[in-house]
Amino acid sequence: MEWVALVVSACLALISATALAWMLHAWWEPDAPTVPRRVASNALSFSLLAPARHEETVFGATLDRLAALDHEDYEVLAIVGHDDPGTTAVAEAASRRHPGRIRVIVDNSVPKSKPKALNTALPYCRGDVIGIFDAEDVVHEGLLAAVEHRFVTEDVSAVQAGVQLINFWSTWFSCHNALEYYFWFRSRLGYQASTGMIPLGGNTVFFKRDVVNELGGWDDDCLAEDCEIGIRLSSEGHRVSVMYDPDLVTREEAPVTVSEFVRQRTRWDQGFLQVLLKGYWMKLPSLRLRMWTLFTLSTPLLSALVGLTIPFTLLGIFVLKLPDAFVLATFVPLVPVLATVGVQWVGLVDLGKIAGRRPRLRDFARIALGTPAFSLMLGWAAIRAVGRQARGSISWEKTAHTGLHLHGVTSLEEAA
Repeated sequence: MEWVALVVSACLALISATALAWMLHAWWEPDAPTVPRRVASNALSFSLLAPARHEETVFGATLDRLAALDHEDYEVLAIVGHDDPGTTAVAEAASRRHPGRIRVIVDNSVPKSKPKALNTALPYCRGDVIGIFDAEDVVHEGLLAAVEHRFVTEDVSAVQAGVQLINFWSTWFSCHNALEYYFWFRSRLGYQASTGMIPLGGNTVFFKRDVVNELGGWDDDCLAEDCEIGIRLSSEGHRVSVMYDPDLVTREEAPVTVSEFVRQRTRWDQGFLQVLLKGYWMKLPSLRLRMWTLFTLSTPLLSALVGLTIPFTLLGIFVLKLPDAFVLATFVPLVPVLATVGVQWVGLVDLGKIAGRRPRLRDFARIALGTPAFSLMLGWAAIRAVGRQARGSISWEKTAHTGLHLHGVTSLEEAA
């Protein structure tokens, strides 16, 4: 039994160590392409899609920000539901404030989902490039120029730019959540792109319009439509460029209640499961890449399994006084987890610079002391995802936004 525990713990430790390596990839690759602050070509036109549902609190500020980007040739398509008069009123008011720049598209689909909203707007897009933004986004005015430069200078079908949750100070778990985003966009996605397979992020991602039309748009029923279209792009041999600049990241809000966070993470985990079960990633050109994709799509569940071992490890060490061999076996996965905490502390300092708010001592304490509880939350979300998928439930569990990310962002006060 002890040998079984040792083998299982070694596997979990490998998963945890791999996640740590992904977090650090960007610092091992110093030759990443630089991001120009401005190009004057205006060689491409853009259609920016902004789907929103019950987002009256934040959508107006987002549309105003999108209407003020530093580029001559782009349009903003605000996508609202036919049964959402509040958000529709906000979008129409923004359209009147910015005539010729913002158009309102009504989504009549039932039931509602983000990919259905995107597919509704797709026939109305006029731009060479389609960009996706969420209802609460604070977008840097120079973003389109930098993205355009990538498309013009690189032979790519899509560009993934950076996104950052800002309100790390709101709750103990928002600090963990914000750091997840930091390392995902700062490091992990760059590594994914270098392998030839990438699960894209849900916003601040740009596609050539003809490529999206060739793919048939987004999967209406997938709860992680971003991951799904990214894997489809990779499976069809399209290249993706990842662009990260801390000054150009799109700023967003982390969920501020446990239930909101768990619901959001459940949706993502189930979406990864859906993509895994679809199986078209088997079209990837090599066995190595297919196995790598299998591991990547399973990572949310595997990482949750690692996290679930942490409380039991601590319980075995300090409370139950289990045999030394068993404690040693269960302690193995904890080693890279402890190293990850140290890396997160360093990342929190950089995140504070991006947010314009210096982390406090209690923020560092939240990372260390909150890791077991955060791991349990991830584990519970993974269990819910498996249960929902087994029942065939694909309803969209929407995340609510309150605008907390608009406070304390010193370089973008006007967005408040």
